[in-house]
Amino acid sequence: MTDAHRGADPQRRALLKAGLTVGAATALPFAAHAASGAIHPVATTRSGPVRGFNDRGMHVFRGIPYGADTAPRRFRPALREAEWQGVRDALEFGPATPQHNSSEPTGEDCLFLNVTTPALRDGGKRPVLVYIHGGGFNNGSGSDPLYDGVNLCRRGDVVVVTVNHRLNAFGYLHLGSLGGPEYAGSGNVGQLDLVQALQWMREHAIEFGGDPGNVTVFGQSGGGAKIATLMAMPAARGLFHRAWTMSGQQVTAAGPRAATQRAERFIEAAGLQPGDIDGLLRLSPERLLEAAKVRDFSRVEDSSLYFGPVMDSDSLPVHPFWPEAPAQSAHIPMVIGNTRDETRAFLGNDPRNFELDWDELPARLEKQQFVDIDPHTVIAEYRRLYPDYTPSEVFFAATTAGRSWRGAVEEAEVRARQAVPSHAPTWAYQLDWHPHTEEGRKFRAFHTLDIPLVFDTLDQPGARTGSSADARRAASEMSEALVAFARTGDPNHAGIPTWAPYSIDRRETMVFDHTSRLEHDPRGGERRLYEQVPFVQRGTM
Repeated sequence: MTDAHRGADPQRRALLKAGLTVGAATALPFAAHAASGAIHPVATTRSGPVRGFNDRGMHVFRGIPYGADTAPRRFRPALREAEWQGVRDALEFGPATPQHNSSEPTGEDCLFLNVTTPALRDGGKRPVLVYIHGGGFNNGSGSDPLYDGVNLCRRGDVVVVTVNHRLNAFGYLHLGSLGGPEYAGSGNVGQLDLVQALQWMREHAIEFGGDPGNVTVFGQSGGGAKIATLMAMPAARGLFHRAWTMSGQQVTAAGPRAATQRAERFIEAAGLQPGDIDGLLRLSPERLLEAAKVRDFSRVEDSSLYFGPVMDSDSLPVHPFWPEAPAQSAHIPMVIGNTRDETRAFLGNDPRNFELDWDELPARLEKQQFVDIDPHTVIAEYRRLYPDYTPSEVFFAATTAGRSWRGAVEEAEVRARQAVPSHAPTWAYQLDWHPHTEEGRKFRAFHTLDIPLVFDTLDQPGARTGSSADARRAASEMSEALVAFARTGDPNHAGIPTWAPYSIDRRETMVFDHTSRLEHDPRGGERRLYEQVPFVQRGTM
């Protein structure tokens, strides 16, 4: 990984120039680091002190372990991290979990988090924002430059945390029916890693200038799905107090029978005999990743083997948001968002999808909408709702509605129906804003576009927002809403129209756009169209 990708900074280069080792742990006297104070901040953790660096006035710590190497406990809950002697450098991101096509170091010793904060040990009781990355349940890490927390910290006087945890087969391979009691939680150990990270952060919030009683989890795509799942996990109860999800839902989880069938297929693809758990423990990470490429048996889509949360009657006793919202999280305020043109991020990479005609649209739509409804019915209704749409515009709109937006609607509606005395409000948003560029006009408000807006990281690599005054206004609106939500449990602030909570009667939705506005039931016709068929989370059947 290059220094640019790691977000290298002048302090780190100065350390290297001075001949200090930038590695896992540098055993220099604590006083030597403390004396450097503001230049090289040192924080005390339960396992030893860590040294970070300053970036634009904020204290930054990277690669802090919150759990032990998972290799010796593959497919099982992680243990606490080992203690170290001296001061450990927290200047580099830790490895991500093993995964395909990674541009950064990976390994099973992957339980690391990163903290950005305005101050240490000052009693500031700042809101703590813990970001859970996307990439489905298969890929990603907390080190993407778009997740840089400095601007959020400077804007809102908050603490920002990002996390690495186990993914794909390492985090979600359900062996509970094959490997005995010690593997009972194997289908959710990736989620249990996140629980462990939140427990670590609660224990250390005061050290990093934060408030352990005011923790907001926020995440995009797979990150939002992980948050929705945490909201139904007993082990996560009380570890966070607000939830903000972006294009990421988890309405249903995999059932134990389907998850076991997938595990059996995985074991066979790994070249092992049925039920050979010991063989799985001996295989290299690379061999396990290769086995995970085997085709899934899902009836909805043609893809590689699905890994995700499992309703195992223990760590996840219920489906996250079906048939109702999780009761244990009814008191937690929640924001549920999506982008208007989600699937242009994935399906827009095929130029043929921008050149469709009416004759070829039905077959293309049937394959990509991921819901079993007659494509001719869908096309006829879209032509009625939007008579000016081209075949390609119908394709992108319908696949967005059928694949991902429906999950956001399902979650918002069961939250709104949650009739308990302590029920907290839910706010919904839709991102319509996109840059006025050639790429912006083509891809519009695609999946992931809201990440740099919420983090206010328009100048980071990969932002794709541009840095115009209009883009900065959009980033200000969204990042200020996140900060307000983290601070008070309400996303309203002076820079946007009044944002009313979501209700079944009016379906209030903040539309972030070039001129933001509150709408009632945006895309209501599309919502009613897809209500004709049951919703099941993709991959969980």
